Amino acid sequence: MSDEVLVEVDGGVAVITINRPKSKNAINGEVARGIAAALDELEERKDVAVYVLTGAGDSFSAGMDLKGFLSGDFPHVPGRGFGGLVEAPPKKPIIAAVEGYALAGGFELALSCDLIVASDTAKFGLPEPTRGLIAGAGGIPRLPRRLPYHVALEVALTGDHYPAARLHELGLVNRVTAAGEALATALELARRIARNAPLAVAATKRLMIESADWSLDQIFARQAATVDEVFNSKDAKEGAAAFAEKRAPVWKGE
Repeated sequence: MSDEVLVEVDGGVAVITINRPKSKNAINGEVARGIAAALDELEERKDVAVYVLTGAGDSFSAGMDLKGFLSGDFPHVPGRGFGGLVEAPPKKPIIAAVEGYALAGGFELALSCDLIVASDTAKFGLPEPTRGLIAGAGGIPRLPRRLPYHVALEVALTGDHYPAARLHELGLVNRVTAAGEALATALELARRIARNAPLAVAATKRLMIESADWSLDQIFARQAATVDEVFNSKDAKEGAAAFAEKRAPVWKGE
């Protein structure tokens, strides 16, 4: 990890912070490698169940560092893609906590997350066409999976900025907060998820993603192995025992 990516773990939640506030947290090679390295380490830790991705200062991320791009500093990591995230999101749930700008690659990082919490002053957009570029970090295929087709196409073609409140109405943003409260609210949500059994949480995320293109007659057969693995886990037995004994469960991730 570098000074440009900060990681803090507490109560089952890992906060990953892009720490380039003077450049609106623009993503350069060091940030991409830092995020990838953080995820590589945290995915193996049993004391981490949920991630929160955020930006230092008053913005989430203004996208790719264009000065770095001109000098040949590409913010891509082999196997993980732009920002060390977009091509291989983590197995555990990840929440974007957005203040200020989430533009271009910054928006695409947020779209790579499972949940989005944003302040009421946050702005989202894919302005690449206004700069002679194209949103190549997953924004174009992901947007119509999260928004109605015509809305997604408007966002992608105009390059305009869209407020968090509008994207909340359309179902893309989970929670809208007062300015400066996005991280606190994302942490509340993350801790709520982290109280649950980690194997069940990760399996639920995996099934929801993988089953998107399954036909109705495939669903139960294809989910069976994952469901059986969770039901046969030590955590499943612990959950039942804790319920019967009227106590809080102690999860082992096993």
